[in-house]
Amino acid sequence: MGVVYTEEHEIFRRTFRKFVEKEIAPNVNQWEEDRMVPRSIWKSMGEQGFLCPWVPEEYGGSGVGFEYSIIMAEEMANSGASLIGFGLHSDIIVPYIASYGTKEQKEKYLPGCCSGDIITAVAMTEPDVGSDLQAIKTTALKDGDDYIVNGAKTFISNGICCDLVVVACKTDPKADPAFTGVSLVLIEDGTPGFAKGRKLEKMGLHNQDTAEMSFEDCRIPQANLLGAEGQGFTYLMEKLARERLMCAYGSQLAAEMMLKGTIAYTKERKQFGKPICKFQHNSFKLVEMATEIELGKVFMKQMIDDHLDGKDVTMQACMGKWWISEMANRVAYDCLQLFGGYGYMEEYLIARAYRDIRIFTIFAGTTEIMKWIISKQLGL
Repeated sequence: MGVVYTEEHEIFRRTFRKFVEKEIAPNVNQWEEDRMVPRSIWKSMGEQGFLCPWVPEEYGGSGVGFEYSIIMAEEMANSGASLIGFGLHSDIIVPYIASYGTKEQKEKYLPGCCSGDIITAVAMTEPDVGSDLQAIKTTALKDGDDYIVNGAKTFISNGICCDLVVVACKTDPKADPAFTGVSLVLIEDGTPGFAKGRKLEKMGLHNQDTAEMSFEDCRIPQANLLGAEGQGFTYLMEKLARERLMCAYGSQLAAEMMLKGTIAYTKERKQFGKPICKFQHNSFKLVEMATEIELGKVFMKQMIDDHLDGKDVTMQACMGKWWISEMANRVAYDCLQLFGGYGYMEEYLIARAYRDIRIFTIFAGTTEIMKWIISKQLGL
């Protein structure tokens, strides 16, 4: 069945589009310079019901379907704003709490996640551990009724602005991490022993903060355990499929936006007495990009429909994540080339898009890791 948009969906789309046009698009350049989205915009998003709209009404959400998250991703992309922090919070991190949290944890945190009073982050990656999550070294060892957390994390999106972090750590260092060694715990900002490190200077996505984190004898109650002890790796694998789906869709939308802008530019820009789109090489390059983007669009639609129908899209998400993100990077390269020298200027959106899209082949599992996972599912 997949996505069936109703008039209610379209009303929501129009409302969110107006919000983006008024509150987000005019401020993106400033946020790029500040390397941070202000807290006030999170609050505004929450007040309008644009954060975690899928959360049940009893916990502060609207109780709507995943398709509303798709609508917001589309409208955000159309504005040219690469603001991944909101989607990361709403569609990737908060679902951990909703899926695995106790009733008390849900009551304590979900309303704030919906209102914008609580911004979330997830801490998986470590300085010496990238995609190999089974090799994490951060520990959470029992001491009475508490856990004592020690370790370091890096490349944490929303790492500076966050109020609550889902931390992957080893609760049984001697156990097999793929089965019973890794757990997820909730750590609030301000907890003694938890420190946010420097805000990392990145190649792109400048409007979204990324940070280091450290935990030194950080004491948290065992009640902060998320889900069952030792099931953290399983939980991460379950949620990474949706994260990769959203990464693939973000890449797809970025590619569509870049091509649209480039076609418009090549029709206006003249060289040697005619628009540059009239040169055969350039027109063929645009055709090649349009074809690949259309293929990505068809695959994404099928994957989203299957996900909404409750089907397992683990392998498809890995396929889409690597192929569409690599395709979007090719599109960025060729589009910028068609802009010529102007494409290298920051005043043109293609320059920012070129920088921002590069990370999509890396985070949530690199292209190489995606291929490795697919090869295992193919029995290779």
